[in-house]
Amino acid sequence: MFLYSDSNKRYHTYSYFLKHKFGGKVAKLSLDGGFSCPNLDGSKGWGGCSYCSSRGSGDFAGDPAVSLRQQLEQQRAVMEKKWPGSQYIAYFQAHSNTYGPLDRLKACFEPALDFPGVVGLSVATRADCLDGEKADYLAELMEKTFVEVELGLQSVFDSTGERINRCHSYREFLDGFQLLRERNIPVCVHLIDGLPGESREMMLESARQVGELRPHSVKLHLLHVLEGTALAQQWKRGEFALLEREEYVSILCDQLELLPPEVVIQRITGDGDKNSLLGPMWSRDKKKVMNAIDMELARRDSYQGKKWEER
Repeated sequence: MFLYSDSNKRYHTYSYFLKHKFGGKVAKLSLDGGFSCPNLDGSKGWGGCSYCSSRGSGDFAGDPAVSLRQQLEQQRAVMEKKWPGSQYIAYFQAHSNTYGPLDRLKACFEPALDFPGVVGLSVATRADCLDGEKADYLAELMEKTFVEVELGLQSVFDSTGERINRCHSYREFLDGFQLLRERNIPVCVHLIDGLPGESREMMLESARQVGELRPHSVKLHLLHVLEGTALAQQWKRGEFALLEREEYVSILCDQLELLPPEVVIQRITGDGDKNSLLGPMWSRDKKKVMNAIDMELARRDSYQGKKWEER
């Protein structure tokens, strides 16, 4: 059995981590704090990343038209039906949630932490939206509660970053990562498989380099094409092809083998809003994709970190 598993999983699931840290089920309450992004407002670029919808990767977050308190209540009501009696992490998901003055962050994060049942805070942002003052504040919050910061890297290759309009370099990512690492703040790094122009080896190299950083956790996403995005226009013009399910499963398992076993895997696929999803349509059956990954690891007699340990 894989070391960080009490089920049939051969990778270190987020569910396993949370259960062992908090003693039971913990669910994320996805929130939209009304933040923006430096490549939306012109400070670095316009239009956002090419794959991003108008919700800034927060398609399943709360409604920004209502207060954070109402968002928390609405999200909790949904989660309570699925997992009665859960504890919660307040997850600021949409856009870049450290992009703004420190007082703005405090006005969002601290009331969310006071919400009944909330045992932690997850903050999605960009590495170039961090500085020493904000990192110090997050470290202060860690003295009171669990805190994790999600950094959207997507690829270690700057050529890919330019193609997807990321508007920051890998070097800038490393600088932001280091600010958090110096303060022992857990970092979750996002990678996307299937980005335009990327080969299989490039995707594996991104996983390899992120593994070398030893982050707390990783999210491995499947690229989705959503209507209304710049990526959708590129795909419709035939500028790139989407991964087939078998390709994605094989690449994902290769990446898991390259990541250290103690790194938590928060996600191994992705959800696209069914009302705007253009492809790949096979991704809508999330359970089938996850089962295929389990089966491929079993077929290989493999597990997370197998090739990391062999080096």
